[in-house]
Amino acid sequence: MRQAHIFLDRLALVRASLPLVDTYLQAGLEALGDATRMAIFQKLASGPTAVNELARTLPVSRPAVSQHLRVLKNVGLVTDSKAGTRRLYQLNPEGVARLRAHFDQMWTQALSAFQATAEKKPLGEKYAKHRGRGRRT
Repeated sequence: MRQAHIFLDRLALVRASLPLVDTYLQAGLEALGDATRMAIFQKLASGPTAVNELARTLPVSRPAVSQHLRVLKNVGLVTDSKAGTRRLYQLNPEGVARLRAHFDQMWTQALSAFQATAEKKPLGEKYAKHRGRGRRT
């Protein structure tokens, strides 16, 4: 019983130490790692599109496009709606906002780190005044 308690305490410690990861964000990034899904995602940025229209512009079959759309829908990047006998797919604004917020945060952190580094004095600068003394040219 004592070993189980220690094991659970370690799990709690590990969980508390890890930053919170947005599961949908991670899944969305992984889904867009596939070139075909990225192409579909980019085409849907133009507006709602039916599977047949997407399949005509891609080097994969219509069933393959449907499978890729299902993956994008499951990770929250795409929604679908019925329009007569067709299904129209479009980008999910919430999923896109989640991706954008992630990259905005990354850029903000990167630019802040760059600014802090750029504003630091170079290591040798505080000794620059003394370099010329005692040397003959």
